[in-house]
Amino acid sequence: MNSLLNNAKTLRSHQTDAEQQLWHQLRAHRFMGLKFKRQKPIGHYIVDFICIEYQLIIEVDGGQHIDQMEYDDERTAWLESEGFMVLRFWNHEVLQEMDGVLERIRQAVVETAIPSPPPLSRTRARGALLCPLPGAGSERL
Repeated sequence: MNSLLNNAKTLRSHQTDAEQQLWHQLRAHRFMGLKFKRQKPIGHYIVDFICIEYQLIIEVDGGQHIDQMEYDDERTAWLESEGFMVLRFWNHEVLQEMDGVLERIRQAVVETAIPSPPPLSRTRARGALLCPLPGAGSERL
């Protein structure tokens, strides 16, 4: 896993022009107030961009991806099986049609409609009710 984290760190410092331009649009809650991370390890893969709240992954593909389409398909299938929605864009789409790319991302967020719930608090994870039902006292479920 340490190797995967090191690879992610290296990828963050060696982004393509397309990745840099898209990151400029997504970073620091600039896009729809959402938090995106870049070059994030998920399982055995490193994804280009991810909004964990909406389980949305964005991949920016260059020419090298033409030769590895089968790998990308397997990777996408695994990520989707884990509950993620994966959007893929070619470098030239990001560089030449940024408004269209951002609109497709916006549509994906809107179609998802309900963000994933935040992680359970330590108390709630143990089964204690945060807001007890009337008449339930302090019983645990």
